[in-house]
Amino acid sequence: MVELPFADRVSAGRSLADALSQQSLPPDTIVLGLPRGGVPVAAEVAKRLGCPLDVLVVRKLGVPWQPELAMGAIAEGVQNLDQELIRALDIPADQVDAVVARERHELERRELLYRGSSPAPVLRGRGVVIVDDGLATGSTMLVAVKAVRKMKPAHLVVAVPVGSAEACQRLKREVEVCLCLANPRPFSAVGAWYEDFRQVNDSDVRFLLDQSHSAAPTHEGNRAGG
Repeated sequence: MVELPFADRVSAGRSLADALSQQSLPPDTIVLGLPRGGVPVAAEVAKRLGCPLDVLVVRKLGVPWQPELAMGAIAEGVQNLDQELIRALDIPADQVDAVVARERHELERRELLYRGSSPAPVLRGRGVVIVDDGLATGSTMLVAVKAVRKMKPAHLVVAVPVGSAEACQRLKREVEVCLCLANPRPFSAVGAWYEDFRQVNDSDVRFLLDQSHSAAPTHEGNRAGG
């Protein structure tokens, strides 16, 4: 059992890496962090397991008058809308479309910012671990899983330090392994389970990606499960 709260995302990443080291991961496994908050956690996981690190950009679609409440999410080539919630809140179609357009623009901006001219990693036939700093509703991670599934990975794992029991159960139906270190009740919010939950900015994400890529040659022959 892990002790809550985590000191910060790096500490959470270390604990998550320890748990993942007990899993039978394919030797060519890649770790994908969900920007922005999931990347520091994923960077620590990748470093400790000797896996390459990359990002999977997913954008939450917030209710227009309550942006923290997700009515869906989008990723490259995937869009998921919570039609039941949209009907319950009587959100007009034009407002939904406006949110989707805005977040799609932001998704494209971040893809360019984080990856530049470098191509997205090839995931077909590989082991993939998708990491975030926590799961509240699970809607963003669900879209991430759908996006990765389209790329035909051989083995797909979702790994988070903390999450609501409901969200983790939801994800367990979608992947080979959903590893969640803690399911506190009542859950409240992801940030409640970290002492330091400071905002992660784009520069932080770029730095962690550049750092991981520059260290990549030292990881050869030391892949998780290899």
